[in-house]
Amino acid sequence: MRALVYHGPGRKSWDEVPDPVVRDDTDAIVQVDAVTICGTDLHILAGDVPAVTDGRILGHEAVGTVVDVGSGVKTLRPGQRVLVSCITACGRCRYCRQARYGQCLGGGGWILGHRIDGTQAEYVRVPFADNSAYVIPDGVSDEQILMLADILPTGYEVGVLNGGLRPADTVAIVGVGPIGLATVMTARLFTPSHVIAIDVAPSRLDAAKQLGADVTVNSGQEDPVARIRSLTDGLGVDVAVEAVGLPETFELCTRLVRPGGRVANVGVHGKPATLHLEDLWIRDVTITTGLVDTYSTPALLDLVATGHLDPGRLVTHRFALGEFLDAYDVFARPGETGALKVVLTR
Repeated sequence: MRALVYHGPGRKSWDEVPDPVVRDDTDAIVQVDAVTICGTDLHILAGDVPAVTDGRILGHEAVGTVVDVGSGVKTLRPGQRVLVSCITACGRCRYCRQARYGQCLGGGGWILGHRIDGTQAEYVRVPFADNSAYVIPDGVSDEQILMLADILPTGYEVGVLNGGLRPADTVAIVGVGPIGLATVMTARLFTPSHVIAIDVAPSRLDAAKQLGADVTVNSGQEDPVARIRSLTDGLGVDVAVEAVGLPETFELCTRLVRPGGRVANVGVHGKPATLHLEDLWIRDVTITTGLVDTYSTPALLDLVATGHLDPGRLVTHRFALGEFLDAYDVFARPGETGALKVVLTR
C-alpha cells in the first residue's frame, strides 16, 4: 500500500509500505476512504514531538471500511463503515473505566500516527477496535463524520465542557482555526449569551461568524480586552477558551475572564507560558487543560445524524488520497490558502 511517512523534521514522503495485518485479537484493519490532516501533524513535522520516529506513518483521523478483524472483536465486521477515533482505548485500565481514554494505561491513548502507524495511508490497523472505532449511521457523509475523529470532540470536551459553559454565559474563543471553530459550533449547544471569536485572520473570523459566533474581534486591529469589557459591563467573560497554543494567547485568556470565571486551555503548547498567580489567586479563576478523551463521540454522532450539527462545513479543500504532499502544502499555509480542514478521499 501507499502511505504518508515521516522521515524526520521537515521530511515526509508518499511511500510504498507493507500492508497492515491483524497482530492482536482485538485489532481491526480498516480501508481508509477519507482522511484529514491535523495541526498536530504539523507539530510533528516541525520536530516538536520527539516520540514520533523516522518511518512512522502519520495521521490519527479517518473514515473507512472494515476489511478484517481479530478473533476478539465483537462489535465490528468486514464491510461496515466506521469512524476511526484519534484516541485508542483498551477499555480495561483505571483511566478507561473513568472514561478518560486519552490517559489509557493499557496501550491506548493518542497512539495512531504517534507511537504506532497512523491513518494517512490506504489501510490502517486499529487496536482495541471495539472501543476505538464507531459504526457510522446511514445518511451521514464521510466529511461530516471525519470531523468527529478529533476536532469536534476536542473543542467540545476540552473547551466547552472543561470550561463549564452554562446557558446565558458569555464565552470567548481565542484562535478560530479548526479546533476553535469546532468550539464555536459546540458552544452554541448551551445557548450562551455571546460567543466571541478572537483571531488575527479575517477569513477565520468570517468562518466563525458563519458557524455561530455573534461577535468577532480582530486582535491585530483592536484591543480584545477593552472590547470584551465593553460587552460585559466591565467584568469579562464567563469562559475563555485558548485554542492557539502560544504563551501570549494563554495569558490573554487570563485577562479576558471575569472573577469566578474559567479558562479552558485547548491549544498544544510547545513553550512555557507565564501564570500570573499574583493577579489570579484573588479572582477565583479556574484553569483547565486536557487531551481529548473522545467520551463525547457517541453523543456527537447522534447530533450530526439528526441534523443538529454539520461539521462538514469546516472542510475547505479536497484532494485525492495520493495528493498528500499538495494537501499538506495547502493546509500549512492557511493565511494564504484560506484552509480550515482538508479532506483526502480514495
